[in-house]
Amino acid sequence: MEIQHHFSLKNYNTFGIEAKARQFVAVHSVAELKTVLEQNSSEKKFILGGGSNMLLTKDIDALVIHIDLKGKKIIKEDDDFVWIESQAGENWHEFVLWNIEQNFGGLENMSLIPGNVGTTPVQNIGAYGAEIKDTFVSCDAIHIETQKMRTFTNAECRFGYRESIFKHEAKDQYIITSVVFKLTKRNHKINTSYGDILAELEKKNPEGSGLNPGLKDVSNAVIAIRQSKLPDPKELGNSGSFFKNPIVLKSDFEAIHKKFPEMKFYEVSATEVKVPAGWLIEQAGFKGKRFGDAGIHKNQALVLVNYGNATGQEILAVSKDIQNTVFETFGIKIEAEVNVI
Repeated sequence: MEIQHHFSLKNYNTFGIEAKARQFVAVHSVAELKTVLEQNSSEKKFILGGGSNMLLTKDIDALVIHIDLKGKKIIKEDDDFVWIESQAGENWHEFVLWNIEQNFGGLENMSLIPGNVGTTPVQNIGAYGAEIKDTFVSCDAIHIETQKMRTFTNAECRFGYRESIFKHEAKDQYIITSVVFKLTKRNHKINTSYGDILAELEKKNPEGSGLNPGLKDVSNAVIAIRQSKLPDPKELGNSGSFFKNPIVLKSDFEAIHKKFPEMKFYEVSATEVKVPAGWLIEQAGFKGKRFGDAGIHKNQALVLVNYGNATGQEILAVSKDIQNTVFETFGIKIEAEVNVI
């Protein structure tokens, strides 16, 4: 473990933003992490995972600790289920594919989401009708101040839509070191009802075999859909969906919907509806627009991109412009899903 100074984070964030860390260290085990925390107890710390859910708008005046813990294993199984523990530094998509290869089900709808396993509970990541909370059992985390380990159960994480305890009461207090998932070994719950999955399966299986898909079929369909809409961060800097889909009270939405009858929405409860933020942004005229090297992707209005040398401040300014215009146009507030640093 070597602490480096004035370290460039350009290759450690998927937006490809140039920002410097005052100090930087990568840790590869819980023991190394504890040592770093103990020896630098008075230092301000910034915890870095896969760098996929953040927008750097300035240099980081802190000790940046990159969580690079690797490894995965079966810790328990029976005839129907398997419990898999993954270390926090494992790449999420590679972890999903590994489970599919073992015929372990439950994560396939979340294929190709960028980032590492350790940050998935923080956001309660989700896609195409699935969320982490559906298969999450527990996670181990180390308290930054005391270096004591704690296990958080599913209930203790208080999962919500892109929400968890790690974004509220436990924010900046813990570092997740490993996560346990409970996945199916048979009688998989194949979910093809959300978005374009069924259409993609039917397109690839015109004879109808796609109507009885397996885990790999669903994963491939999700990958194809995401690749058609979302740019590869290695080729075009981005952080996936920049905004959350807003949830609006039905009582408020009725008036909005009368004014904009073509507005898409999904019922999420007896009193609330979810409106696709991408639709709002596109209708507000931002899809495909470019402002210098900052812009909105031509295929997916939810995705802000760095065409090369945009600063975090420039991308942030575009996001604020989008938020203001959407609110002025539709009376709906959209919030950033990405963490702005």
